Amino acid sequence: MRDDETTRERIAAFLRSESATPSAIAAEFDVTAGAAIRHVKHIARSVESGGERLLVAPPECRNCGFDDFDDPANRPSRCPECKSEAVEEPAFTIREE
Repeated sequence: MRDDETTRERIAAFLRSESATPSAIAAEFDVTAGAAIRHVKHIARSVESGGERLLVAPPECRNCGFDDFDDPANRPSRCPECKSEAVEEPAFTIREE
């Protein structure tokens, strides 16, 4: 890691090496989970020009298995199907196309 790297550059490098949830990114880079999602959405646009792609494992309800959320990169508070709050966070990773 270089001292002059931005938070987004550090997050992108992190996501090239492993998959991570917004909470894991927040903990690793001392940002909020909401800020982590905003960074990741910006990174998604940036990496496309370099021949890479941000992959998103969408959130999934642990209760009923629902995974067709409107925004797969967001952290839903509850499941629209069964109303359970037991919803897994999305997970992000960067891979070459």
